[in-house]
Amino acid sequence: MEEKLIKLYNECVEELNSIKIDIVNNCNIGSIDIKLAKRNSKRYGCCKQEEPDKKYYHIIKRGRRKIKQYDIFKKHHIEISKWVLDLDESIIKNTIMHEIIHCLPNCNNHGKEFKKYANYINQNLGYNITRLGNKEEDFKKSNLEYKKKTNTYKYKIICNKCGQIIYRQRLKKELIHKYRCGKCGGTLKLT
Repeated sequence: MEEKLIKLYNECVEELNSIKIDIVNNCNIGSIDIKLAKRNSKRYGCCKQEEPDKKYYHIIKRGRRKIKQYDIFKKHHIEISKWVLDLDESIIKNTIMHEIIHCLPNCNNHGKEFKKYANYINQNLGYNITRLGNKEEDFKKSNLEYKKKTNTYKYKIICNKCGQIIYRQRLKKELIHKYRCGKCGGTLKLT
């Protein structure tokens, strides 16, 4: 499985070189390694970054706080979920390309730069890189059976005032005591 992933990653790198996006020799990108995710995850893949280049950052305001967000990183770790490797090769390569874009400067989120690169790659290489994947559709394309999970919630919370029902898989004790109903402001009760 790991060999298949590395082979497809190398194909993606060659395709990017053909449209003048060099991710191997570019000093702004840094090192990239790819591997299978250790846990079976809901997501297709992720790109984790390390060692930010301290020269390139911008400030984000969240309420009263100011947060320094870095734009360029020196190390990138791409993880692809194991279940993705059961899908069609075009879907795997699409996922790898999506994560490679996150390694490019200013693309560690799904903002303007990410969309610019995604559109450029989609037009020139025929990919369909989007922000989110559609599991059900991808399983159909790969001729695999998709088992949709039904949500079974452990906790049911009811508003004492308006009767709105809120379901939770996990429950924090302060939820019922500190928080109020989003609709009417009433108190909450666990059933």
